Amino acid sequence: MPDRRLILAALGLLLLLLASYVALVDLDLDQDSSRQILMQLRIPLVLCAILVGASLAASSALLQVMLRNPLADPGIVGITSGASLFAALYLLLGSHLALGLVRYALPLFSFIGAMLSTLLIYLIARRLGTASNAGVILSGIAISTLSGGVLAWLYFFSDAQSLRNLTFWLLGSLHQADLPLVLMALPLVVILLTVLMRQGQALNWLYFGQRSAQLSGLDVGRFFPRMLLISALLVGIAVSLAGSIAFVGLLVPHLLRNFCGHDNRFILPASALLGAILLLLVVLISKQFGGVAVPVSMLTATLGGPVFLYSILRMAGR
Repeated sequence: MPDRRLILAALGLLLLLLASYVALVDLDLDQDSSRQILMQLRIPLVLCAILVGASLAASSALLQVMLRNPLADPGIVGITSGASLFAALYLLLGSHLALGLVRYALPLFSFIGAMLSTLLIYLIARRLGTASNAGVILSGIAISTLSGGVLAWLYFFSDAQSLRNLTFWLLGSLHQADLPLVLMALPLVVILLTVLMRQGQALNWLYFGQRSAQLSGLDVGRFFPRMLLISALLVGIAVSLAGSIAFVGLLVPHLLRNFCGHDNRFILPASALLGAILLLLVVLISKQFGGVAVPVSMLTATLGGPVFLYSILRMAGR
Protein backbone atom coordinates (compact mmCIF):
# COMPACT_ATOMS: atom_id res chain seq x y z
CA MET A 1 0.00 0.00 0.00
CA PRO A 2 1.33 3.49 -0.80
CA ASP A 3 2.44 5.66 2.08
CA ARG A 4 -0.67 7.05 3.76
CA ARG A 5 0.77 10.55 3.76
CA LEU A 6 0.96 10.30 -0.02
CA ILE A 7 -2.68 9.20 -0.13
CA LEU A 8 -3.71 12.18 1.98
CA ALA A 9 -1.63 14.50 -0.21
CA ALA A 10 -3.25 13.03 -3.34
CA LEU A 11 -6.73 13.46 -1.87
CA GLY A 12 -5.91 17.05 -0.91
CA LEU A 13 -4.65 17.81 -4.41
CA LEU A 14 -7.71 16.22 -6.01
CA LEU A 15 -9.96 18.27 -3.72
CA LEU A 16 -8.14 21.48 -4.69
CA LEU A 17 -8.39 20.70 -8.42
CA LEU A 18 -12.07 19.79 -8.21
CA ALA A 19 -12.90 22.88 -6.18
CA SER A 20 -11.09 25.11 -8.68
CA TYR A 21 -12.82 23.47 -11.63
CA VAL A 22 -16.31 23.70 -10.11
CA ALA A 23 -15.74 27.34 -9.21
CA LEU A 24 -14.25 28.50 -12.52
CA VAL A 25 -15.74 26.29 -15.24
CA ASP A 26 -17.44 28.26 -18.05
CA LEU A 27 -16.53 31.61 -16.49
CA ASP A 28 -14.63 34.46 -18.10
CA LEU A 29 -13.21 36.47 -15.21
CA ASP A 30 -12.65 39.47 -17.47
CA GLN A 31 -16.41 40.00 -17.41
CA ASP A 32 -18.20 41.61 -14.48
CA SER A 33 -21.09 39.16 -14.71
CA SER A 34 -18.73 36.19 -14.40
CA ARG A 35 -17.05 37.69 -11.37
CA GLN A 36 -20.44 38.21 -9.73
CA ILE A 37 -21.40 34.59 -10.46
CA LEU A 38 -18.11 33.45 -8.95
CA MET A 39 -18.53 35.44 -5.73
CA GLN A 40 -22.27 35.08 -5.22
CA LEU A 41 -22.89 31.53 -6.48
CA ARG A 42 -19.82 29.42 -7.20
CA ILE A 43 -17.66 30.13 -4.14
CA PRO A 44 -20.55 29.58 -1.68
CA LEU A 45 -21.45 26.38 -3.53
CA VAL A 46 -17.89 25.02 -3.43
CA LEU A 47 -17.34 25.94 0.22
CA CYS A 48 -20.72 24.49 1.19
CA ALA A 49 -19.93 21.18 -0.54
CA ILE A 50 -16.52 20.96 1.14
CA LEU A 51 -17.78 21.84 4.62
CA VAL A 52 -20.82 19.56 4.48
CA GLY A 53 -18.99 16.59 2.95
CA ALA A 54 -16.07 16.83 5.36
CA SER A 55 -18.33 17.28 8.40
CA LEU A 56 -20.64 14.35 7.63
CA ALA A 57 -17.86 11.92 6.73
CA ALA A 58 -15.58 12.80 9.65
CA SER A 59 -18.38 12.74 12.22
CA SER A 60 -19.54 9.35 10.95
CA ALA A 61 -16.01 7.96 11.11
CA LEU A 62 -15.95 9.09 14.74
CA LEU A 63 -19.35 7.59 15.59
CA GLN A 64 -18.55 4.23 14.01
CA VAL A 65 -15.58 3.79 16.33
CA MET A 66 -17.20 5.14 19.50
CA LEU A 67 -20.31 3.02 19.04
CA ARG A 68 -18.39 -0.01 17.72
CA ASN A 69 -20.85 -0.19 14.83
CA PRO A 70 -19.80 0.10 11.15
CA LEU A 71 -23.35 1.19 10.25
CA ALA A 72 -23.42 4.15 12.64
CA ASP A 73 -23.94 7.54 11.05
CA PRO A 74 -25.73 10.74 12.14
CA GLY A 75 -28.97 9.60 10.49
CA ILE A 76 -29.08 6.24 12.22
CA VAL A 77 -28.01 7.64 15.59
CA GLY A 78 -30.76 10.27 15.47
CA ILE A 79 -28.87 13.57 15.24
CA THR A 80 -29.98 14.29 11.67
CA SER A 81 -33.61 13.47 12.40
CA GLY A 82 -33.73 16.00 15.22
CA ALA A 83 -32.26 18.69 12.99
CA SER A 84 -34.72 17.82 10.22
CA LEU A 85 -37.67 17.94 12.59
CA PHE A 86 -36.86 21.45 13.81
CA ALA A 87 -36.26 22.62 10.24
CA ALA A 88 -39.64 21.18 9.27
CA LEU A 89 -41.32 22.92 12.21
CA TYR A 90 -39.90 26.21 11.02
CA LEU A 91 -40.75 25.64 7.33
CA LEU A 92 -44.33 24.59 8.02
CA LEU A 93 -45.27 26.58 11.11
CA GLY A 94 -42.91 29.46 11.74
CA SER A 95 -41.60 30.82 8.45
CA HIS A 96 -44.39 33.41 8.20
CA LEU A 97 -43.10 34.97 11.41
CA ALA A 98 -39.73 35.95 9.87
CA LEU A 99 -40.07 36.03 6.12
CA GLY A 100 -37.13 38.37 5.72
CA LEU A 101 -34.88 36.14 7.83
CA VAL A 102 -35.91 32.73 6.49
CA ARG A 103 -32.45 32.13 5.01
CA TYR A 104 -30.86 32.45 8.44
CA ALA A 105 -33.66 31.28 10.72
CA LEU A 106 -33.91 27.91 8.97
CA PRO A 107 -30.23 26.98 9.58
CA LEU A 108 -30.56 28.17 13.17
CA PHE A 109 -33.60 26.00 13.81
CA SER A 110 -31.97 22.90 12.29
CA PHE A 111 -28.81 23.48 14.33
CA ILE A 112 -30.87 23.79 17.53
CA GLY A 113 -32.66 20.57 16.62
CA ALA A 114 -29.37 18.72 16.23
CA MET A 115 -28.14 19.94 19.61
CA LEU A 116 -31.37 19.09 21.43
CA SER A 117 -31.59 15.63 19.89
CA THR A 118 -27.98 14.94 20.90
CA LEU A 119 -28.70 16.06 24.46
CA LEU A 120 -31.77 13.81 24.63
CA ILE A 121 -29.82 10.87 23.21
CA TYR A 122 -27.09 11.30 25.80
CA LEU A 123 -29.51 11.72 28.72
CA ILE A 124 -31.55 8.67 27.69
CA ALA A 125 -28.37 6.62 27.26
CA ARG A 126 -27.24 7.59 30.77
CA ARG A 127 -30.67 6.67 32.14
CA LEU A 128 -30.28 3.25 30.50
CA GLY A 129 -27.11 2.82 32.49
CA THR A 130 -24.55 3.46 29.77
CA ALA A 131 -23.50 6.58 27.87
CA SER A 132 -22.04 4.66 24.97
CA ASN A 133 -22.55 1.89 22.43
CA ALA A 134 -25.94 0.19 22.76
CA GLY A 135 -27.43 2.94 24.94
CA VAL A 136 -26.70 5.67 22.39
CA ILE A 137 -27.90 3.54 19.47
CA LEU A 138 -31.17 2.61 21.22
CA SER A 139 -31.87 6.17 22.30
CA GLY A 140 -30.98 7.41 18.79
CA ILE A 141 -33.48 4.98 17.27
CA ALA A 142 -36.10 6.23 19.70
CA ILE A 143 -35.43 9.88 18.81
CA SER A 144 -35.47 9.06 15.07
CA THR A 145 -38.78 7.21 15.42
CA LEU A 146 -40.36 10.02 17.41
CA SER A 147 -39.09 12.68 14.98
CA GLY A 148 -40.38 10.65 12.04
CA GLY A 149 -43.80 10.41 13.63
CA VAL A 150 -44.01 14.16 14.22
CA LEU A 151 -42.83 14.80 10.65
CA ALA A 152 -45.57 12.52 9.32
CA TRP A 153 -48.21 14.56 11.16
CA LEU A 154 -46.72 17.78 9.84
CA TYR A 155 -46.94 16.38 6.31
CA PHE A 156 -50.56 15.42 6.92
CA PHE A 157 -51.66 18.90 7.99
CA SER A 158 -49.54 20.99 5.59
CA ASP A 159 -50.55 22.72 2.37
CA ALA A 160 -49.12 21.76 -1.02
CA GLN A 161 -46.49 24.53 -1.19
CA SER A 162 -45.20 23.80 2.29
CA LEU A 163 -44.99 20.13 1.43
CA ARG A 164 -42.89 20.87 -1.65
CA ASN A 165 -40.54 23.12 0.33
CA LEU A 166 -40.13 20.55 3.08
CA THR A 167 -39.60 17.62 0.71
CA PHE A 168 -36.94 19.47 -1.27
CA TRP A 169 -35.13 20.53 1.91
CA LEU A 170 -35.19 17.04 3.41
CA LEU A 171 -33.58 15.65 0.24
CA GLY A 172 -30.70 18.12 0.55
CA SER A 173 -29.42 21.03 -1.51
CA LEU A 174 -26.00 22.66 -1.69
CA HIS A 175 -27.47 25.84 -3.20
CA GLN A 176 -29.27 27.07 -0.09
CA ALA A 177 -26.33 28.66 1.73
CA ASP A 178 -25.09 32.11 0.74
CA LEU A 179 -21.58 33.43 1.28
CA PRO A 180 -22.14 35.09 4.71
CA LEU A 181 -23.68 31.90 6.08
CA VAL A 182 -20.87 29.72 4.73
CA LEU A 183 -18.22 32.07 6.09
CA MET A 184 -19.83 31.91 9.53
CA ALA A 185 -19.70 28.11 9.43
CA LEU A 186 -16.16 27.86 8.03
CA PRO A 187 -14.11 28.70 11.17
CA LEU A 188 -16.35 26.52 13.35
CA VAL A 189 -15.91 23.49 11.09
CA VAL A 190 -12.15 24.04 10.83
CA ILE A 191 -11.80 24.21 14.63
CA LEU A 192 -13.97 21.14 15.22
CA LEU A 193 -12.17 19.08 12.56
CA THR A 194 -8.80 20.14 13.94
CA VAL A 195 -9.77 18.98 17.42
CA LEU A 196 -11.18 15.74 16.00
CA MET A 197 -8.06 14.93 13.93
CA ARG A 198 -5.99 14.91 17.12
CA GLN A 199 -8.08 12.08 18.59
CA GLY A 200 -6.95 9.37 16.17
CA GLN A 201 -4.78 7.49 18.65
CA ALA A 202 -7.43 7.67 21.39
CA LEU A 203 -9.99 6.21 18.99
CA ASN A 204 -7.53 3.44 18.11
CA TRP A 205 -7.40 2.50 21.80
CA LEU A 206 -11.20 2.15 21.80
CA TYR A 207 -10.96 -0.68 19.24
CA PHE A 208 -9.90 -2.94 22.11
CA GLY A 209 -12.75 -1.86 24.40
CA GLN A 210 -13.27 0.83 27.01
CA ARG A 211 -11.33 -0.97 29.73
CA SER A 212 -8.30 -1.35 27.49
CA ALA A 213 -8.56 2.32 26.53
CA GLN A 214 -8.63 3.30 30.20
CA LEU A 215 -5.51 1.22 30.84
CA SER A 216 -3.86 3.15 27.99
CA GLY A 217 -4.56 6.41 29.82
CA LEU A 218 -7.85 7.52 28.20
CA ASP A 219 -10.53 8.99 30.45
CA VAL A 220 -13.48 7.37 28.68
CA GLY A 221 -16.05 9.03 30.94
CA ARG A 222 -15.00 12.47 29.73
CA PHE A 223 -13.87 11.48 26.24
CA PHE A 224 -17.16 9.97 25.10
CA PRO A 225 -19.52 12.93 25.73
CA ARG A 226 -16.89 15.36 24.38
CA MET A 227 -16.62 13.42 21.12
CA LEU A 228 -20.39 13.05 20.89
CA LEU A 229 -20.70 16.84 21.20
CA ILE A 230 -18.12 17.40 18.44
CA SER A 231 -19.99 14.99 16.17
CA ALA A 232 -23.30 16.70 16.91
CA LEU A 233 -21.86 20.16 16.22
CA LEU A 234 -20.42 19.02 12.87
CA VAL A 235 -23.70 17.38 11.86
CA GLY A 236 -25.74 20.34 13.03
CA ILE A 237 -23.66 22.72 10.91
CA ALA A 238 -23.85 20.40 7.89
CA VAL A 239 -27.63 19.99 8.10
CA SER A 240 -28.14 23.70 8.68
CA LEU A 241 -26.18 24.48 5.50
CA ALA A 242 -27.52 21.84 3.12
CA GLY A 243 -30.45 19.99 4.65
CA SER A 244 -30.53 16.25 5.16
CA ILE A 245 -27.98 14.46 2.94
CA ALA A 246 -28.00 10.68 2.96
CA PHE A 247 -25.29 8.06 2.60
CA VAL A 248 -22.15 10.25 2.66
CA GLY A 249 -21.40 9.50 6.30
CA LEU A 250 -22.11 5.79 5.95
CA LEU A 251 -20.19 5.25 2.71
CA VAL A 252 -16.94 7.18 3.05
CA PRO A 253 -15.45 5.84 6.33
CA HIS A 254 -16.59 2.29 5.56
CA LEU A 255 -14.95 2.43 2.13
CA LEU A 256 -11.69 3.77 3.53
CA ARG A 257 -11.49 1.17 6.28
CA ASN A 258 -12.17 -1.61 3.79
CA PHE A 259 -9.36 -0.55 1.48
CA CYS A 260 -6.90 1.29 3.76
CA GLY A 261 -7.13 -0.30 7.18
CA HIS A 262 -8.43 0.94 10.52
CA ASP A 263 -5.86 3.43 11.79
CA ASN A 264 -7.95 6.47 12.76
CA ARG A 265 -4.93 8.75 12.52
CA PHE A 266 -5.38 8.22 8.77
CA ILE A 267 -9.11 7.45 8.54
CA LEU A 268 -10.29 10.72 10.11
CA PRO A 269 -8.47 13.17 7.77
CA ALA A 270 -9.00 10.89 4.77
CA SER A 271 -12.74 10.73 5.51
CA ALA A 272 -12.98 14.52 5.65
CA LEU A 273 -11.13 14.90 2.34
CA LEU A 274 -13.02 12.12 0.55
CA GLY A 275 -16.39 13.35 1.84
CA ALA A 276 -15.67 16.81 0.44
CA ILE A 277 -14.53 15.29 -2.88
CA LEU A 278 -17.70 13.20 -3.11
CA LEU A 279 -19.99 16.21 -2.74
CA LEU A 280 -17.98 18.20 -5.30
CA LEU A 281 -18.44 15.29 -7.71
CA VAL A 282 -22.16 15.43 -6.96
CA VAL A 283 -22.12 19.13 -7.91
CA LEU A 284 -20.42 18.31 -11.22
CA ILE A 285 -22.91 15.55 -12.00
CA SER A 286 -25.89 17.75 -11.13
CA LYS A 287 -24.68 20.28 -13.71
CA GLN A 288 -25.42 17.70 -16.40
CA PHE A 289 -29.14 18.12 -15.70
CA GLY A 290 -29.14 21.70 -16.95
CA GLY A 291 -31.28 24.04 -14.88
CA VAL A 292 -32.99 21.26 -12.92
CA ALA A 293 -32.12 21.31 -9.21
CA VAL A 294 -31.52 17.64 -8.41
CA PRO A 295 -31.74 16.83 -4.67
CA VAL A 296 -28.32 15.86 -3.33
CA SER A 297 -29.54 12.76 -1.47
CA MET A 298 -30.86 11.30 -4.73
CA LEU A 299 -27.42 11.54 -6.28
CA THR A 300 -25.45 10.41 -3.22
CA ALA A 301 -27.65 7.33 -2.79
CA THR A 302 -27.54 6.52 -6.51
CA LEU A 303 -23.76 6.86 -6.68
CA GLY A 304 -22.98 5.46 -3.26
CA GLY A 305 -25.29 2.44 -3.24
CA PRO A 306 -23.37 0.36 -5.82
CA VAL A 307 -20.01 1.40 -4.35
CA PHE A 308 -21.14 0.44 -0.85
CA LEU A 309 -22.45 -2.91 -2.11
CA TYR A 310 -19.12 -3.60 -3.83
CA SER A 311 -17.25 -2.71 -0.66
CA ILE A 312 -19.38 -5.12 1.40
CA LEU A 313 -18.94 -7.95 -1.13
CA ARG A 314 -15.18 -7.33 -1.22
CA MET A 315 -15.03 -7.49 2.58
CA ALA A 316 -17.09 -10.70 2.59
CA GLY A 317 -14.80 -12.21 -0.07
CA ARG A 318 -11.76 -11.61 2.12
